[in-house]
Amino acid sequence: MYDPVQLRTFLTVAQTLSFTQAAGRLGVRQSTVSQHVRRLEEATGRPLFLRDTHRVELTEDGEALLGFARTILEAHERAAAFFTGTRLRGRLRFGASEDFVLSRLPEILEGFRHEHPEVDLELSVELSGTLHERLDAGRLDLVLAKRRGPGDERGRLVWRDRMVWIGAEGLRVDPERPVPLIVFPPPGITRARALEVLERDGRAWRIACTSGSLSGLVAAARAGLGVMAHTRGLIPPGLVRVGGLPELGPVEFALLRGPRASHAAEALAAAVLSGADRLTRTG
Repeated sequence: MYDPVQLRTFLTVAQTLSFTQAAGRLGVRQSTVSQHVRRLEEATGRPLFLRDTHRVELTEDGEALLGFARTILEAHERAAAFFTGTRLRGRLRFGASEDFVLSRLPEILEGFRHEHPEVDLELSVELSGTLHERLDAGRLDLVLAKRRGPGDERGRLVWRDRMVWIGAEGLRVDPERPVPLIVFPPPGITRARALEVLERDGRAWRIACTSGSLSGLVAAARAGLGVMAHTRGLIPPGLVRVGGLPELGPVEFALLRGPRASHAAEALAAAVLSGADRLTRTG
């Protein structure tokens, strides 16, 4: 009833919220993406996306299909791996952004380890800026991190979202006083974006807390020390969006490979892309 090719297209559109970006990632025409989605909507008998000239959003039925689509595709991949008899081996150095510490990325990595037990997976969790530097220096094979900003098209787009201001429930930012910021240290991409938009808006600011770990920032935010810029789909429990501050704009997460990336890196990249909808959910 559900074509795996169409399901993969559906997941890619859901992750990028763009028919154009999905076509680019899949290496097909945009008309092909539209056709796959239309046929899947005919098969389900339900609209899966709300779309106009400016935006693409999942419907409630589209949200429901996410889990089914991922399960079906994972079953296909397990069957293909079993019958091809290929076994990946070797060392794989994978770097993931601090943003995913509280997400369900560990489930994706656990599945990869189960499917490829002979791969020695080494995980590094760092700021996105640091991961870019380590990848460029040849110290990592595969990286899941924020793109550096507008115009950066390196890697394969995994997921697009918006950045928002978050803080403790009930926190109010006094417009007459400097904005108290909770930030990563340099070269944090989120930190740079927060300072840039405040300065462009003419808002005074002060650093209320600096920490290299997301858990440290979250603890400070829950204590009401200030606000932090964060990805909308990854807001940690106990924190909420805070208004009254300038818009932070979009953010994109991408998979970047080193120049000598192995077949194991390709396999892990495929697993992350297939499970990208889980990255916006906390465990």
